[in-house]
Amino acid sequence: MAASVFIGVLLGKFLDGFFGTSPWLLLVFSLLGVGAALRVLFSLAKG
Repeated sequence: MAASVFIGVLLGKFLDGFFGTSPWLLLVFSLLGVGAALRVLFSLAKG
């Protein structure tokens, strides 16, 4: 779960540097990573 957030942050930072859109892509991909982690958490809790 932490890996999805970490990958989102890294990808967002890289793309922000590439496109010069700081901090927008970092925020977008961080939120996508958190959403993916929550999805995994809920599926694990569901059984």
